Amino acid sequence: MDSSDTDIDLDLVRRTKLGDRHTFDMLVVRHQRMLAQVISRYVKSPQQIEDVTQEAFIKAYRGIMSFRGDSKFSTWLYRIGVNAALSFLAAERSRIPLYEPSINPNTNEPIIPQIVDNESPDRLLATQQIGETVSNVLEKLPEELRIAITLREIDGLSYEEIANVMDCPVGTVRSRIFRARESISKVLRPKLEMFRDKRW
Repeated sequence: MDSSDTDIDLDLVRRTKLGDRHTFDMLVVRHQRMLAQVISRYVKSPQQIEDVTQEAFIKAYRGIMSFRGDSKFSTWLYRIGVNAALSFLAAERSRIPLYEPSINPNTNEPIIPQIVDNESPDRLLATQQIGETVSNVLEKLPEELRIAITLREIDGLSYEEIANVMDCPVGTVRSRIFRARESISKVLRPKLEMFRDKRW
């Protein structure tokens, strides 16, 4: 989101604070997809994602007066979305995997991605095993490490934006991401060594 988008958000926030509900609806339209994507990292079903997204926007509207413009509106909204998702998970008392295959509604079977012709079965197997290893490690990380590395590597947020989302110093964010990467590397390194000498 460039500076012009940020200016538009700030203007809409200002008008919302003055009591114009329609301008908040415009903020919802602008950020609905992004917020749903954030929440989908933690929440399982489409219906639950929709519910938590709506709850996050309600919280944002109720708390709009607390937004001072120190960060981008989207970053502030990220934080509300992550907190709403974590609150939902706490209520559900369950861990949600970062990735689940899509289900074909006609057959109720997982949808298998189409195999690219130039990929050998061995290479595809290696890629799948590495992906599963990373996913498993992420699931076992402490919550604060998992959120930090997900916001950085999957959502592409800067360290400063993650600090705003997680309400902690940038140095803490760097430490969490470093520790998460170390944990992933420690488990992944033996598999990479195993595949490195293999002839494809």
